[in-house]
Amino acid sequence: MLSHLYIENYALIEKLDIHLSKGFSAITGETGAGKSIIIGAISLILGHRADINVLFDKNYKCVIEGSFDISLLDLKQFFVENELDEDNPCILRREISPNGKSRAFINDTPVNLSQLKELGEKLVDIHSQHNTLTLNNSDFQMSVIDTIAGNQDLLKQFKTEFSTYQKLKQELTVLKTKQSEANTQKDYLQFLFDELEKANFQDDEQGFLAKELEIQNNAEEIKSALFKSVSILSQSDLNVLSFLNEVNSQFLRLKNIHPQIFDIAARIQSAIIEIKDITSEIEILEESIHFDPEKINKLSERLDLIYRLEKKHNVLSVNELNLIKNKVSDELLLISDYEVKIEELELVVKQQFEKVNLMALNLSNQRVNVIPQIENKVKEILNELGMSTSQLKIDLKTNHQLNSNGCNSVDFMFNANRGGELRELSKVISGGELSRLMLAIKSIISKQNILPTVIFDEIDNGVSGDIAAKVGNIMRKMAKERQLLAITHLPQIAAKAEQHFFVSKISDSKITRSGIRQLNNNERIEEIAKMLSNEKITASALETAKELMN
Repeated sequence: MLSHLYIENYALIEKLDIHLSKGFSAITGETGAGKSIIIGAISLILGHRADINVLFDKNYKCVIEGSFDISLLDLKQFFVENELDEDNPCILRREISPNGKSRAFINDTPVNLSQLKELGEKLVDIHSQHNTLTLNNSDFQMSVIDTIAGNQDLLKQFKTEFSTYQKLKQELTVLKTKQSEANTQKDYLQFLFDELEKANFQDDEQGFLAKELEIQNNAEEIKSALFKSVSILSQSDLNVLSFLNEVNSQFLRLKNIHPQIFDIAARIQSAIIEIKDITSEIEILEESIHFDPEKINKLSERLDLIYRLEKKHNVLSVNELNLIKNKVSDELLLISDYEVKIEELELVVKQQFEKVNLMALNLSNQRVNVIPQIENKVKEILNELGMSTSQLKIDLKTNHQLNSNGCNSVDFMFNANRGGELRELSKVISGGELSRLMLAIKSIISKQNILPTVIFDEIDNGVSGDIAAKVGNIMRKMAKERQLLAITHLPQIAAKAEQHFFVSKISDSKITRSGIRQLNNNERIEEIAKMLSNEKITASALETAKELMN
């Protein structure tokens, strides 16, 4: 429960410091005094958004701090998962600086807003007049049924599995789209692959072919040059080898006479051997070269094919053409693989659907089972609140399509008058009736969803007199199991509270601020008397106030 609240520099509040007790506490005060501002401040330490406009004095930061007694709550998992110290009391703090920067703390450890909100949702339930309108919302109506049916864990598990199912379906759709797009290109890709596969290019083939063609185109000139070279080296009358042999003969006679001649003679003999080898290689090369028009034609055709495909694929080499062939091959394999993948994924989607569908049916069965209990309990409470002829009928439909809530959709059908037609809430219910219906539902929910603190911000809108007193009785019953704070303008409700706070506006020549103080018993009687008699305390109003208090 919220045991202590400190507010500084927020809206009309310069500084506020109050201690709260368990049970039922009422907050009253004149219109515009700042009652709802206090709720706004509490909302900030529960993780709601804020801006710089909330600052009372724009030169100083705003600080809001709440101390919560969590001794009876099992919050260990939250603190462990978020690596926070679990202290009691648990202190939530929010600071908003003049530059608009916001900081949040749990037990003096900085946290982000999502962490603050997650913890806040486990501590406080705030209900305002605006929230009453959510009773017309089908998602809220479904959450009412699930809360009372105790479906929270199953619903959470279903939502996780349903999200997985939707992702798998999306993945399957994408895969089928890719397959469809790929199939439109399959014939073209196959043609490209067949063309490159038939060409069977070898890496670096283009350079080899170009050189071969150049040789063929110059074969006669090359052959003639080689033939002449052989003749000069060994076959003509005055050839190189004959001259070298003659020189060799001269040096052989003298090599034993002069040591330097011996070395030269050896080099001449090596030269003769080298020239003979060169001549032999030239002869072999000359014999291997033949002018072949057919070969030239084949080489030209092969190079033309290479140039044409390089231009077609906008590349510069055979190696790149082979890379393209491999890439096209991979794409063709992927297309053929789509069918297998789709078949496998369809099986997974089917299995996931069966899983979530079974969970949805379990949710639906538990909802169906609890609906009579909700309808009867609401009727019982509305009867206490002076709406004995009213009737709530919960129309739970089973859909063919699954949604995030399972396989159901829901409409709360209502009729306030005996014999009247059951219709949607928004079409048949007044503001006061809606407030009482919401209070009835909240009182049922609170027994299932045990939050330590519930705050009502003028939920009594549209009710008065004896009905107001009955609303107060309902609230007092709720407060037996939890802390309940109610901002109210009705004396009948304020009189039922165990703790009473009064909010007032204090104005001077420069500024207006809000203040709050806890009333003692005599002050409570006077305040309730004022509420009964429009600010004029009469003897009869005082007596009535005492009666209400008792």
